Amino acid sequence: MGVVVSRAELTQIREKLKREGKKVVFTNGCFDIVHRGHVDYLTKAKALGDVLLVGMNTDASVKRLKGPARPVVCQDDRAFVLSAFGAVDYVCLFEEDTPQELIRAVVPDVLVKGSDWAVDSIVGKDIVEAAGGTVQTIEFVPNRSTTDIIKKIADSKTH
Repeated sequence: MGVVVSRAELTQIREKLKREGKKVVFTNGCFDIVHRGHVDYLTKAKALGDVLLVGMNTDASVKRLKGPARPVVCQDDRAFVLSAFGAVDYVCLFEEDTPQELIRAVVPDVLVKGSDWAVDSIVGKDIVEAAGGTVQTIEFVPNRSTTDIIKKIADSKTH
């Protein structure tokens, strides 16, 4: 089971992992209404290294990015669920709209995003590559998204 940590704690953990020679993978997201696609994605991300760090948007950040009706699930619950996944070692919340500063703090060996992102547009790519790391994308499970789940729920209320 993973642990929810502060940015300062994660920075210290990263330094320890570096000294131990561990390959650190980082990904981030909102993870609102966790579903099969999230589990598949995080499992594949973890397979790229020894330790998986997950940056998770706070409620305020999600609201700015996704609109006033989001998140559906509060940040404490989202972080708890993510930390319970076997693939996730550490979860760290970030308030900003992007994980740029969190990536700058931990400088992972591998930065991962979903394949809906063009590698050149992935936030933090410059930081990771400048330190000798790599940036990779992972294919999503088709037709699995929080937006689709919310739409299905809304549609069911009108029928």
